[in-house]
Amino acid sequence: MKAIQITLDEEMLQALDADEEVHRTGRSALFRSLAREYLRGRRARRIREQYARAYGKDGGSDPDWEGWEDQGVWPEEDVECPTA
Repeated sequence: MKAIQITLDEEMLQALDADEEVHRTGRSALFRSLAREYLRGRRARRIREQYARAYGKDGGSDPDWEGWEDQGVWPEEDVECPTA
């Protein structure tokens, strides 16, 4: 790990230091956790944006496929399928 320096206003620092969890785990653990959460959220947002760009507003539905939703039917479970 690498030590870094950050700047907080006095009121925020006092509020953090008064927090039971911060007192128990430490400031560094709190900021590591927040950084992980931020990066996870940022990744999730990028993925959602990529899906939105790829599939557009309509979720990627193509008018040519309308009406075919019920055509793909799964075989009944009790029907034996031939084996290779």
